[in-house]
Amino acid sequence: MAQQVTEKYEETYLYKIRHSAAHVMAQAVMEIFPDGKPTIGPPVENGFYYDFDLPRNLTPEDLEAIEKRMRQIVQGKHDFKKTVISAEEAKKIFADQPYKLELIEGLEKGGLDEYGNPLKEKPEISIYQQDTFTDLCRGPHVANTKEIKQDAFKLMSVAGAYWRGDENNKQLQRLYGTAWENKKQLEEYLHQLEEAKKRDHRKLGKELEIFIFDEEVGPGLPLWLPNGGILIEELEKLAKEMELQAGYDRVKTPSVTKEDLFIRSGHLPYYAESMYPPMELEGVKYYIKPMNCPMHHKIFGSKGRSYRDLPVRLAEYGTCYRYEKSGELFGLMRVRSMQMNDAHIYCSESQFEQEFMGVVELYKKYFELFGIDKYVMRLSLHSKAGLGKKYVDNPELWVKTEDMVRRAMDNGGVPYVEAEDEAAFYGPKIDVQIWSAIGREFSLATNQVDFAVPSRFDLKFTNSEGHDEVPLCIHRAPLSTHERMVGFLLEHYAGNFPVWLSPEQVRVISITDEQNDYAEKIAKELRENGIRASADMSSQRMNAKIRQAQLMKVPYMIVVGKNEMEANQVSLRVRDGSQQNGFALSEFVARAKDKIARRASEL
Repeated sequence: MAQQVTEKYEETYLYKIRHSAAHVMAQAVMEIFPDGKPTIGPPVENGFYYDFDLPRNLTPEDLEAIEKRMRQIVQGKHDFKKTVISAEEAKKIFADQPYKLELIEGLEKGGLDEYGNPLKEKPEISIYQQDTFTDLCRGPHVANTKEIKQDAFKLMSVAGAYWRGDENNKQLQRLYGTAWENKKQLEEYLHQLEEAKKRDHRKLGKELEIFIFDEEVGPGLPLWLPNGGILIEELEKLAKEMELQAGYDRVKTPSVTKEDLFIRSGHLPYYAESMYPPMELEGVKYYIKPMNCPMHHKIFGSKGRSYRDLPVRLAEYGTCYRYEKSGELFGLMRVRSMQMNDAHIYCSESQFEQEFMGVVELYKKYFELFGIDKYVMRLSLHSKAGLGKKYVDNPELWVKTEDMVRRAMDNGGVPYVEAEDEAAFYGPKIDVQIWSAIGREFSLATNQVDFAVPSRFDLKFTNSEGHDEVPLCIHRAPLSTHERMVGFLLEHYAGNFPVWLSPEQVRVISITDEQNDYAEKIAKELRENGIRASADMSSQRMNAKIRQAQLMKVPYMIVVGKNEMEANQVSLRVRDGSQQNGFALSEFVARAKDKIARRASEL
């Protein structure tokens, strides 16, 4: 049973521990480097960091010394004391700290917090003090340093970071740490990190011959090898089956389009930095498409529609291109070329709740199929400050559609958390975060409401009263992109895919050359039954062949020797270590076809 996460990280006790540990770390660093300049140090996923402007680069020995001093500080059982002060008082306290002074000036003006996030109103300025250290901070923190257990935190690494994320600013040193409620949790996390290294999708992708990158092709542009091609085909087959059952129609659209389309849709002002530069031919600018939606709008508007035709559900596995910065590219998780499990649902307001929740139910089916046991549905909202800049300037429709999504989720009994200032430019959305089998979080899918763009394309349908009405549009991608989904599944399964998804489902292994023809005959019969199979007839010894199949994580190995050939039987070795000798091939074929047809998780 999948677990829905509903508590906001910022409201957890663990968040307070990590925020407090960041302050303790800053105290230790400033005691060791009194000429250094501290900046900011927030909690992050699984830990915390603090950025420093220091007189020299930190060494591994420095980290040991900082960690030792941190343990001494928490042993002192110092209270975290909050004091609200004026901007003038803050400037006096941090007179020799230029980064803090810049933060104070920003807080004094209002509009943005210390991390650069928009604020609804001018914030109070506060400081927190523990022991001899005082920091500009709004909290929250634990009450006393004794709540930071000595054996439940660890400094992890040092990295470079530009002040306020601007490469034109000075580069600082970012010191990362992790903190947990107890020693057991820390040990589990460190074990998870080791497991994550083994399951790294980039490492497994190479070993299992799934995908490659090539500099002559370009960074962020994956080349799918035959095994990767099979994974993509299986995922697409799954999506098509699910969407056929749900009443979707499949469409295809070109990869390039005129600039006018994205000006009309409104994407260019908001997405220009993420789009490849245009090509100009015969005085007309063309863009490689970063999304499919404008073209789907054109398809919907290509003929008259009645309320009786709605909802219209248009689905496409179209390849889109977005220019991610080089420093942000990461294996298959952040790429420049992506094949998206995209669809757009055009519906009336009265149909909205059913259609929106139909997509949420599709998520749940995929969670069950892939064994995703932990997830969070996040309702991403607009911010008033972003209207006309980051978001379409229509406050009434924002409030209305956000309430519609809340009501749909509440009526459907689906727990969710809310996140302000994370909506799409044209409407609110549900973003889906999932956790892999080893507890790592991934951003997977989205379910977006569009109240703005359909009217820009003059989309309409005739309602039951004979009047024209603009449809709502739901943008959804439950399986994300092939790239991100395969990256997640590689880690989630550690490359041990269930039979239906495995690129190679069966490897037939001959013990000696005398069984080669028999092995090939079996492989051919398996393929004729729709089972992906190959025969290893190399000159290697049987154990070496088995080892090679295990390295490629093949679910089933059929071993044939003299006895099997004479009896017209096979012996089976399963990836989980179980074996079965001397049985009819037809029996195995029936077993494998059943697992594949049901998309079973077990072997």
